[in-house]
Amino acid sequence: QEQLVESGGGLVQPGASLRLSCAASGQTFSSRSMGWFRQAPGKEREFVAAIGWGGTHTIYKDDLKGRFSASRDNADNTLYLTMSGLKPEDTAVYYCAADASPFKALPSTTSREYAYWGQGTQVTVSS
Repeated sequence: QEQLVESGGGLVQPGASLRLSCAASGQTFSSRSMGWFRQAPGKEREFVAAIGWGGTHTIYKDDLKGRFSASRDNADNTLYLTMSGLKPEDTAVYYCAADASPFKALPSTTSREYAYWGQGTQVTVSS
């Protein structure tokens, strides 16, 4: 079982960069695909990015490609989301999640595939 804790959110101006972290405390982090999702006020949770258990495969929401980058440090049990060129529409609570099944060939973009979730970290982009 994984326990996940996000950090790194905050209030930033448009165009700024931010790096979110997700610390995992379970024993199986390095065997699971990890995902980032976000939920803006009044909207449904949406997929942002995912990274395979080995760190080789990454998938992004189409309109975030080039601005967002997911990475992981399996030795440190930490997942990252580096965001650049932030826009007001990026304002949301950002969640990290661990896949229910270990050693998947490719990471999933579907939230129901993820069994473990963090509590979320707020990112607000405003001038």
